[in-house]
Amino acid sequence: MRGFCADRPMLLDDEAPARHMKAMQIYKIFRADEWQMFQDTGKTLGAPVDLADGFIHFSTAEQAQETAAKHFAGEDGLMLVAFDAHALGSALKWEPSRGGALFPHLYRDLMLSEALWHRALPLGPDGHIFPETLA
Repeated sequence: MRGFCADRPMLLDDEAPARHMKAMQIYKIFRADEWQMFQDTGKTLGAPVDLADGFIHFSTAEQAQETAAKHFAGEDGLMLVAFDAHALGSALKWEPSRGGALFPHLYRDLMLSEALWHRALPLGPDGHIFPETLA
């Protein structure tokens, strides 16, 4: 069900996942060894934190820099990998996390063939340097 604001449609909570799924890229940050293993095997269940939590953590473009700062501070050799949220199918769930924001979580193996692109995430003097398209 849609409600309307003066200048734009407003979606109710049960429609939030559908809104996020429309042609949206989501991102996974890999450490060098995790990225190498992903390339070698063609699939992953994620990093140790993903295995412990039972799902693969992703971030939206708006969440990625905070994720890097919080979970990868000071780490060099990272790889940022983009995926199409819609293409990951029904195993991708949008669940509340930091501050109640919805984060994408994948409840199945992630396949390397599903990656849209990857970019090095170098460490600069003020944190990780993200591609301009995410900034």
